[in-house]
Amino acid sequence: MSIVEYRGFAGVRLEAEVIGSADDPAVLLVHGAGQTRGVWAGVAEALEQAGRRVISLDLRGHGGSEWPADGRYDFGAMVEDLRAVLAQLGTRPVVVASTLGGWIASAALERDAALLASGLVLVDVPLDFDREVAQRIGARLREAAALAPGQADWDPRLLDAFDSEAAAERLAGAPAAIALPTLYVRGALSELVSPADAAAFVAGLPDGELAEVEDRSLVVTDRGDALGGWLIDFLERRAPRASPEYREGSDARTFRDALGCFATGVTVVTAMCPDGTPIGLTANSFTSVSLDPPLLLVCIANSAGSAPYLREAGRFAVNVLQIGQQPTSNRFAGKGEDRFAATPWIKGEFGTPVLTGSLSSFECARHAVHDGGDHFLLVGRVLKAIFEPRRDPLLYFRGKYRKLHFA
Repeated sequence: MSIVEYRGFAGVRLEAEVIGSADDPAVLLVHGAGQTRGVWAGVAEALEQAGRRVISLDLRGHGGSEWPADGRYDFGAMVEDLRAVLAQLGTRPVVVASTLGGWIASAALERDAALLASGLVLVDVPLDFDREVAQRIGARLREAAALAPGQADWDPRLLDAFDSEAAAERLAGAPAAIALPTLYVRGALSELVSPADAAAFVAGLPDGELAEVEDRSLVVTDRGDALGGWLIDFLERRAPRASPEYREGSDARTFRDALGCFATGVTVVTAMCPDGTPIGLTANSFTSVSLDPPLLLVCIANSAGSAPYLREAGRFAVNVLQIGQQPTSNRFAGKGEDRFAATPWIKGEFGTPVLTGSLSSFECARHAVHDGGDHFLLVGRVLKAIFEPRRDPLLYFRGKYRKLHFA
């Protein structure tokens, strides 16, 4: 076991307890209001024994994390805390969060979910704001804090600073945007969520499942053993420890997924047909070959509509796309529209179509063409290159567009 510190929103220090091997898939546990990471102790131990690296986080104002001097406990700050922690992990964990932590996790993963996490488990998370229930919970938390004034392991100022109603309103559209495998767990006797509301919530998720723990109201505190079982089952099915494996002659999709682990930029390769019509297609198999002479290559699918023209073209251009050109990438990867009519371009100095606004463009003369299975390798001698140093690249990784993250 080790204690790790992270920097949250506005530099707030956040503390977490970590158990398990660094080589095992990660699970990040996020507790609720008035709790600490200790509430997950039994669950964390079960997950470690099941081969997971477990990171139990204390929210700001709870446990070993910093209690901000300014008493800032607004929902937005807590959401940004979690996004900051996820960005610092260096891996994409399955996030397991209860009550308030579930609200925070849902909002944090409403944007860029696939960049930050590999799955989400929500436990006992309220789905609609009920003022009466919120008041009862608040009263219980105030009573607990009053029994040991100055000795609580969470900051009672949270109760006055946090706006539950505003947080619930912000979360109204979150489910449809959480593009991750998601498990929602509720206690069968929960006063926080009705069975109908839980079913409707899960139905609105892109990839959701529902689990109910019998004869309990709060699963984390009342039935941690049952929760551990549900979690391990979900993790083994949706985020398995074993790495997918490809062997020659087996599923080509697995081979493609393995290749997709190599992050690349995105290019549009263009040329002119003999009749002067511009052609082009999206390609991410692009690399430099030589500085002297200046050579590069792109891999073109034999089945592409533009392939016969690119194979024979005496000159072509490779346009490296920037982050704002995702629509251009989609346009040149699809069919059935005039790609150049909707794309700003000029005829370059050497007669090739150059897409204006690209991160960089290389005008090339054909140097060599090599067969490569269901693709051919088009090697070009660079005649001219231009680039824009103030833009960021459009990236592609595991079948999705990405953007640079600056630590």
